[in-house]
Amino acid sequence: ALYLGKRDFVDHVESVDVVGSVLIPKPYLSAVWVYLACAFRYGSDDLDVIGLSFRKDIWVKRVQIYPVVGTKPANTPMQEALLKKCGDQGHPFTFTIDTNLPCSVGLQPAPEDAGKSCGVDYEVKAYIAKEADDPDEKISKKDTCRLIIRKIQFAPGKVGAGPKADISKNFMMSDKPVHLEASIEKELYFHGDPIPVNVKINNETTKVVKKIKITVEQTTEVLLYQSDKYSKTVFTEEFAEEIKGESTLEKTFTVIPLLSNNKEKRGLAVDGRLKDEDTNLASTTIIRPGMDKGMQGIMVSYKIKVNLLVSSGGLLGGLTAR
Repeated sequence: ALYLGKRDFVDHVESVDVVGSVLIPKPYLSAVWVYLACAFRYGSDDLDVIGLSFRKDIWVKRVQIYPVVGTKPANTPMQEALLKKCGDQGHPFTFTIDTNLPCSVGLQPAPEDAGKSCGVDYEVKAYIAKEADDPDEKISKKDTCRLIIRKIQFAPGKVGAGPKADISKNFMMSDKPVHLEASIEKELYFHGDPIPVNVKINNETTKVVKKIKITVEQTTEVLLYQSDKYSKTVFTEEFAEEIKGESTLEKTFTVIPLLSNNKEKRGLAVDGRLKDEDTNLASTTIIRPGMDKGMQGIMVSYKIKVNLLVSSGGLLGGLTAR
């Protein structure tokens, strides 16, 4: 039996929560091992053919639990509570997740797709074996138990100022341009937070700006099995704001990108999911200096675009936000 006090482990950027639990083995003659693996899955289990697996281990750590070998780290309060209930058969163990590993993220399957989706996941597995990792030793499923856990991103405490972008465009038969400036107050927002987008327009032409269109795009870059980068719209709305020639506008528009409005979009990056629980749009990947991008598996970023619909022609400006 495997016991975990929780299944969500937080990446605090500088450190990651410790994975600790208790195993209760029966009196087997073979050894009992536990491993924690971070893996990238790029195909369903039922697609495995001729012994090939659509899964690549990014990071694996193993420890022998039974018989006890060497010294063990101090027990956590959760482990102490479980040991009181388990008695002598309880064997605590601890894993420390490296800070350079990716967070749990998956690509949303289509409604008709079955099986596990493509993405990065973490698995704690206990198994009975003579050796820790002997490819010639066959381990029965009845001698194995698994638990899927999630590594989730925690937003940094210090939030910087938001980005700003501006653009100007001249139109035919007009010697003066239209100026557009877009900005947001901070660079980081939590899931479900309203995002105020500040828009400033200086229309020096004689043309009329009929609408303002704001779009939020998610850019996903899959790094392991191939170089694949694509963008998907997670929010779009048109605002009926008319700016006549030789006039200005300064206004704040609120956007809220939500996964609940994008359930049908295949390939959208989402935070790791446990069974059928609801999740969110994937958090932005935070890359620290010295980190290997290739180990991230899937990188996610977001961009806000503001588009002015003019009486003849269009004007596009963009800014990025996490």
